[in-house]
Amino acid sequence: AAGLANSSNGVIEDADTIRGLLQPVYFDFDKSGIKASERAKLDEAKKYLGEHPGQRILLEGHCDWRGTAEYNLGLGDRRANAAKQYLTTIGVSADKLETLSKGSEEAKKDGTDADWAKDRRDDLVVLKGQ
Repeated sequence: AAGLANSSNGVIEDADTIRGLLQPVYFDFDKSGIKASERAKLDEAKKYLGEHPGQRILLEGHCDWRGTAEYNLGLGDRRANAAKQYLTTIGVSADKLETLSKGSEEAKKDGTDADWAKDRRDDLVVLKGQ
């Protein structure tokens, strides 16, 4: 699409958002707690916001396909809000953060446990200059 910069590093940028710049945060099956091993990614998001004060981050919660659509929307919401809570705890202003649950909308139905593990995540989407 026009105006879409998609470089080899997986970063996709358009007029309003930057995807893939910040690493996704992964979750255990049916859990919404931020694992210790994933916290550095959120620390990096805090650092990024400190260096780019005009930007915000959308925390987009995703689930694997197991469970009802309704349940997964709720779980995605809990995952997004867990990341928001962690970020505010380490000093990010809540007005710099938005949450959105995608539930299992983008999940793979057929796949391996490894595929499903990739679906259990929060994507950190940079929102530019709003």
